[in-house]
Amino acid sequence: MRGFGEIAERLRRSTVQVFADRRGGGSGVVWSGDGLIVTNAHVARGPEAQIELWDGRRLAGRVTARDPRRDLAALRIAAAGLEPATPGDSGALRPGELVMAIGSPLGFAGALSTGVVHSTGGLRGMGRQSWIRAAVRLAPGNSGGPLANARGHVVGINSAIVNGLGVAVPVNAAVEFLRRGAPPSLGVTLRPVSGGLLILEMEPGGAAAAASLRAGDVLLGSFDDLSGALDSGRDVLRIPFVRGDPARVREAYVRLARRAEAA
Repeated sequence: MRGFGEIAERLRRSTVQVFADRRGGGSGVVWSGDGLIVTNAHVARGPEAQIELWDGRRLAGRVTARDPRRDLAALRIAAAGLEPATPGDSGALRPGELVMAIGSPLGFAGALSTGVVHSTGGLRGMGRQSWIRAAVRLAPGNSGGPLANARGHVVGINSAIVNGLGVAVPVNAAVEFLRRGAPPSLGVTLRPVSGGLLILEMEPGGAAAAASLRAGDVLLGSFDDLSGALDSGRDVLRIPFVRGDPARVREAYVRLARRAEAA
């Protein structure tokens, strides 16, 4: 087995910095040698981003697919001969296994944090999808970077910090996202509030915008309920919401787009 330092160095070469907008950026994983990068959807918010490689080169990146619900995005850069990461099997991951996170916390490129897997499975308020929770130290800038096992195989894409634990998207979900594309979404950024989900931002031309929903509207129900409805296979969803007067419940009929093209 290769030494830990050698494994970490290889992961650093397969990790990039992503500069998306003035609100900051995060990290990303080199998925293929011809320029495919995987990161978080909340890192790659717009259609373009700047990608800085381990050797300091900075290249323009184009977002080719996004799944805000799963917090995944794919980008393409014009490059060849990159060192891709090796995907592992997140389905085989068990609590107690050693893992390491590589990223750019607070702008420190290639920073390493180690810990153990705490648990896998669903998280309340984050839909019905499975997540990896690990006792690794993350900070702003780690988002989108790799979570790898002791062999250096990527088992997750770091996404958030919840109750002091790092939360990552299982790599098997990322593989499925790249293979099939993003599932239908409303095209909104939501925040849980009392009684529902507050729309913070709208994606121009998204399903919610086409249904005349607006930023500031509160969708009634939980994120788990909404996630289940989006996964139901229905083309049109009836969504109750309030706008201004909390005593007046309105309804929007949202027509979902088909699954986006694979990355």
